[in-house]
Amino acid sequence: MHAPLPGSVRVRFAPSPTGYLHVGGVRTALYNWLYARAQGGVFILRIEDTDVERSTAAAVRAILDGLRWLDLGWDEGPEAGGPAGPYRQLEREAHYREHTARLVRDGKAYPCTCTAEELAARREAARAAKRSVRHLCPCRETGPVAGRRAAIRFQVSDAGAVAWDDLIQGRIEVVRAEIDDFIIVRSDERETPVYNFAAVVDDAMMGITHVIRGADHIPNTPRQILLYEALGYRLPAFGHIPLVLGTDREKLSKRHGDVALHEYQAKGYLPEALVNYLVRLGWAHGDQELFSREELVRVFRLEKVGAAPGVFDHAKLDWLNGVYIRQAPPGRLAELLTPFWEPAGIGRELVERRGQAWLLQAIPLFVERSKTLREMAGAMRFLFQAPAAWEPKAAAKYLTPAHRGHLRAARQALAGAVEFSAEALEALVRALVEGRGHKLVEYAQPIRVAMTGSAASPPLFPILSLLGRDEVLRRIDRLLEEGN
Repeated sequence: MHAPLPGSVRVRFAPSPTGYLHVGGVRTALYNWLYARAQGGVFILRIEDTDVERSTAAAVRAILDGLRWLDLGWDEGPEAGGPAGPYRQLEREAHYREHTARLVRDGKAYPCTCTAEELAARREAARAAKRSVRHLCPCRETGPVAGRRAAIRFQVSDAGAVAWDDLIQGRIEVVRAEIDDFIIVRSDERETPVYNFAAVVDDAMMGITHVIRGADHIPNTPRQILLYEALGYRLPAFGHIPLVLGTDREKLSKRHGDVALHEYQAKGYLPEALVNYLVRLGWAHGDQELFSREELVRVFRLEKVGAAPGVFDHAKLDWLNGVYIRQAPPGRLAELLTPFWEPAGIGRELVERRGQAWLLQAIPLFVERSKTLREMAGAMRFLFQAPAAWEPKAAAKYLTPAHRGHLRAARQALAGAVEFSAEALEALVRALVEGRGHKLVEYAQPIRVAMTGSAASPPLFPILSLLGRDEVLRRIDRLLEEGN
């Protein structure tokens, strides 16, 4: 558990569990987490599950699992003694009822029994008569209709403006006359609080000092400020992060490709690569691209977050993930690759049969060509299983009658090799090539096709050593016999 400094900042990530965890939401969580860590503060996770019909246990699990995968741990929970949480809004209903009663008692909110159909009809009539569509609910003046279940509306005065100095967007002002009386508690049987009301009550009671969230929440902020003022709570500082866009400059969505955190995990992106990429979508520290977790905590400043939207570039993420793969120790990559063997068609028993020492020799051969762990596992498949076929272009170019003759000569030399290390095999084949007055490629490529099924692969001679004499000769013999 993170130990906060006395009087330090308190921030929160408050996702709604109604679907997958969007990478834009992950960036919001990351900025909050980094700000708390950089300031010696507290990072709170609160599940905003008041939308009972759409909230699911699976979505909650996805949020928790995703944050844990990224190592974005939270500092508090509803249980005393640790971050057992997170906080759940549905477990805090007593607080909302208490604050609702206070607003109604003070004349700052009132019960409303208007139906959606009645309000829609009044809105159409007002528009037809070219009148204001504000205050269409008569309950403010006449009181609720007896016998109907009532929602609770907050009463907004027409005088003045709501303004705040946004930490990222600058000064924002909204005239109160543009804000209609808004519902804070629904008329359902549970009397569920709406987002704006529940968020204010929770943020105030949890002592949140900085509300850092997406720019799509800017329209909510004036209403929330009015609620803070009506309840007598001190305002937090607001900072609205620009949205994440696709390459077409539209809000990032599924049409742009993967947008859910679990999809990146399933494809084999490293958590530290995704963290590094997301933090740079709107924040910069000079021209530096790569950051360790410790560096981010040390240099992250909220004032360096720009107001312009960030564009999600999958190619840039692929490049960055490749960098982190190349930097990772083979032992860690071996562990991370575990869930990717079977999807790549490699049985776990084949991996176990090869052993850890063999795997640690094989992995470094593939890091240069791999952008994701899933891609790496697929590229390594030929080490565990002989290729079912040879790529047509590779066969046409490197399995001609002349190349087959070279392959037979190489097979004879490899069969007689005294030592089967990569260095010894390379020296052996080079000596064969020089003795016959040919070029190395004329021998190496047919061997490569026989081993991998392709004309492109990691370095050939370490592959031969990893496969071992018997398997190398078996694959060459099969090609010579079947690959006509």
